[in-house]
Amino acid sequence: MQQQDLPPIPEVSPDLAAEMLSDGALLIDVREIDEWQETRIGGAEFKPMSGINSWYADLPQDRPIVVYCHSGARSQAVVKALTEQAGMTDVHNMTGGIKAWSQLGLDLES
Repeated sequence: MQQQDLPPIPEVSPDLAAEMLSDGALLIDVREIDEWQETRIGGAEFKPMSGINSWYADLPQDRPIVVYCHSGARSQAVVKALTEQAGMTDVHNMTGGIKAWSQLGLDLES
């Protein structure tokens, strides 16, 4: 498959991510521990990008997964890896990351 033939990274807005979370989607925070400890989205699981090889195989295949980071770049790379290398199909990048979530006034934990 040529690079240009690859499907685009599935993206969801923070509003849609919140809806998906309330409907049972798994929300994954791929930031690092210092970022996680400072603030996070309630209900998210901490799975740092730096440790992806140790956790990706344990992800459920029977529910949607939404991945986020600070602004959406790291999570986009994780979604790309999960779809292209791990063969996952129902995984989405949250556009704008926790920064966009916060700007919309959605709930955060600290």
